[in-house]
Amino acid sequence: MANTNLQFKTNFAVSSKIEPFYKGGKVQISKDEKYIFCTCGSRVNVLEINTGKIIHSVEHDDQEDITSFALSCDDEMLVTASRALLLKQWDWRQAQCARSWRAIHTVPVASMTFDSTSTLLATGGCDGTIKLWDVVKQYCTHNLKGSSGVVHLVQFHPDINRLQLFSSSLDCGIRLWDLRSSQCVCVLQSHFSAVTSLSFSTDGDTMVSSGRDKICTVWDLKSQKAKRTVPVYEAVEGVVLLPENEDFSQIGVKSKDLHFITAGSKGVLRVWDASTACCVYAQTLATVSEEEDDDDNPRGLTYLLHLPASSRLATVTAEHNILLYQLPGFTTQQQFVGYSDEVLDVKFLGKDDSHIVVATNSSQLKVFELLTNSCQILYGHTDTVLSLDVFRKGSLFASCAKDRSVRVWQMDSDSGEVCCVAQGSSHTNAVGSISCSRMKASFIASGSQDCTVKVWNLPADLSTTGTDMHQLTPRATEKAHDKDVNSVAVSPNDKLLASGSQDRTAKLWSLAGDGNIGLLGVFRGHRRGVWAVCFSPVDQVLATSSADGTTKLWSLQDFSCLKTFEGHDASVLKVVFVSRGTQLLTSGSDGLVKLWTIKTNECVKTLDAHQDKVWGLHGSRKDDKMVTGSADSNITVWLDVTEVELAEEQAKQEDQILKQQELSNLLHEKKYLKALGLAISLDQPHTVLTVIKAIRQVEDSSELLKKTVLKLRVDQKESLLRYCVVWNTNARNCQDAQAVLQVLLTHLPPEELLQYQGARSHLEGLIPFTERHMQRIGNLLQASMFLNYMWQKMRVAGAPSSMGQDEEMDTTPLAQPFFTIDKEKPKGSGDEEKHDGDDSEGGEDEDPNCPADEEEEEDDEVSVTKKASTSEGRVENGKSTKTNGNHHSESEESSEEEDVEEDEKEQMTVQGMKRLPVSSTQQCQTFAS
Repeated sequence: MANTNLQFKTNFAVSSKIEPFYKGGKVQISKDEKYIFCTCGSRVNVLEINTGKIIHSVEHDDQEDITSFALSCDDEMLVTASRALLLKQWDWRQAQCARSWRAIHTVPVASMTFDSTSTLLATGGCDGTIKLWDVVKQYCTHNLKGSSGVVHLVQFHPDINRLQLFSSSLDCGIRLWDLRSSQCVCVLQSHFSAVTSLSFSTDGDTMVSSGRDKICTVWDLKSQKAKRTVPVYEAVEGVVLLPENEDFSQIGVKSKDLHFITAGSKGVLRVWDASTACCVYAQTLATVSEEEDDDDNPRGLTYLLHLPASSRLATVTAEHNILLYQLPGFTTQQQFVGYSDEVLDVKFLGKDDSHIVVATNSSQLKVFELLTNSCQILYGHTDTVLSLDVFRKGSLFASCAKDRSVRVWQMDSDSGEVCCVAQGSSHTNAVGSISCSRMKASFIASGSQDCTVKVWNLPADLSTTGTDMHQLTPRATEKAHDKDVNSVAVSPNDKLLASGSQDRTAKLWSLAGDGNIGLLGVFRGHRRGVWAVCFSPVDQVLATSSADGTTKLWSLQDFSCLKTFEGHDASVLKVVFVSRGTQLLTSGSDGLVKLWTIKTNECVKTLDAHQDKVWGLHGSRKDDKMVTGSADSNITVWLDVTEVELAEEQAKQEDQILKQQELSNLLHEKKYLKALGLAISLDQPHTVLTVIKAIRQVEDSSELLKKTVLKLRVDQKESLLRYCVVWNTNARNCQDAQAVLQVLLTHLPPEELLQYQGARSHLEGLIPFTERHMQRIGNLLQASMFLNYMWQKMRVAGAPSSMGQDEEMDTTPLAQPFFTIDKEKPKGSGDEEKHDGDDSEGGEDEDPNCPADEEEEEDDEVSVTKKASTSEGRVENGKSTKTNGNHHSESEESSEEEDVEEDEKEQMTVQGMKRLPVSSTQQCQTFAS
């Protein structure tokens, strides 16, 4: 049935996700115009404009919905208010809450804003009160009462010296508050519906207000009276004054009088002359009817924001889309989709599958560029789009909808722009499924709730001029089933058509001949409706999925059931072939995607993809990735893990080679800090040890090592501590380990060290091996002192006798030991010295990254060190007793031969050794405890 040499897929990894980030509510843009802040339930998401990615997200601990938020004018502080009546101040770049306090409001906060100095915060509550907060000194400065109902708008006058605050509530008036006296100076009455926004002139003496009563009012703030009322014939949600001293002649602005821009329920941006109350410019949007009901217009605008630095406008639509326009031409720059509702179908699109086209629970199609998440919204259908399919070349696709029509769309290969090139309307009910021809773009097939299947011929040339598009007529219509047709599929050779219906059957049709549809056979066996049908790309078999929770494989020869795949707990909504027809992918109402191997009839992998029905499932043309879309509004792109692993491994090898070469160059140039940081990033203890050894070979190595290690980041120091535990198990590398430990333990506070991951176990692991190394050095020190003593007592034949009397014994050791002697620890015996010597010799051929030979049989590093600490303590205590006995014996023999003066000097030497600094062992024990 398949190529036996083909490698089966075993798993898929998530490559990227397109998730909802804005579900309505306030939107604000940072002053530097790099980020968009918007609410999404209990979170405030921060969207980076350049990349379209969510880079930060803040959320209240109680997961209560955020009712309002405000970003300070200096972009430093973010304050949020939740239904739990809590105000929280955030360091939004770190997603950390700086402080929180209870709002004095008795009901949730509906609006808030900062003043131009970023020191005062005003909050308007649903209780009709306004509070002002000093966010620097952290106390409430004003409590303004007098508004009736919810205070849905608060805004400071841009001139902070005036100390004025404007607010509006359900009484539709605009209240002007004097913050010096905490009194309402006046109420500006003009609107008869909710006031939605305010905009101030540069000199601060003129203000324009907008309302849902379809008017805008120009106010003289000096006289506190209305100068002009401008009827705009639509509910206005946002108003922005047109910048002064800029040329807007191309949009009809011919005078220097005051002009303003409005955004409202009709979704069209308009420019108005305040002096004449005339509209001088109106945006032209295709497929938008002026007679369309404002409430049903998906392009209706809810916010209008001005970006003065880049001369742009940002608008928010009723469908939670955020659009950026460039002034003065009002050309669309970027578009972000905040919320997509249920995803009903999704397909790869474009060259190398660079885009995806998505059908959501709306009449608009969305085309996402996977690299930047930028989106095109395609208008054309007038009701919910139900299904999609893409032609072989990937730049042409078809859609069908509840509006009983089918449409064909084409993507421009250069610009990426998509336009509708053909449409057809002949069904008498909603069209639920569509399939494109596979060989060339010659026809499409559709299945409808009217129980019919239609085949539509496409013109040879689909190019269009202007707004004209080709009108399609069906070449064949067939009453195919007794109930709704849920799915249709065209065979790879364009000669067969399969249909699946709610009547529990699938049927096979012939497309060859004079254009008529001929029935070839019926597939019976499902206990419930058939949701999807799919032809194998290589074999004469058909796959069907059903609401009975099964997927079946059928023979096209005798229409018999070859295999049944059971595993989903609910309806199986989609099925596709992958791995050249040797495997199946299925998605279901249980939110799962399953990978099946046909030959063994087993489920290889279950992907917990979504939280709701997975309606959309499509594999790429290269068979290396797939995309899924769900009723939970999420779209996920998956990569074949085998492909990912191969690519990552190759990239990793190339990166390792480049980094090793770079490391060699840094060491040659004596840039030790960069070299050490690069070595740690490679996560190779041996490479890091090489850099440490290089540092310790230069002049004044101790000071250089200290400066280098202390300049590392916290995570790099944490890795260095972990490597020291490994190095310390080998006598050959212990001095390098101890040199680094001396820097870490003497220059870093204990609180910081204990914050490192696994710090306690690492420090405990250092103790037993450090004790062993110290005992070895102690034994060498004893031996060197004994040899020195013997050398001093030796007499050369014929030497004058006065020589021995005048000479003082030199008790300085022959070599300065690296380790200091712990005065509380007994010195090791000769047996221990021999044991350590063997360990050192054995370590000559050892890998410096590996622990000592006596611990090689243990796998876990932490357990090895703990075990070593326990067992060696018992053995060494025994040996310590023996060592003390030998020491006393030697001391007695020496005291019989030495004179009083030499005995006193030896005693002074011992006392000096007791005053040596605290050892690394004691430091480790202190930190570990």
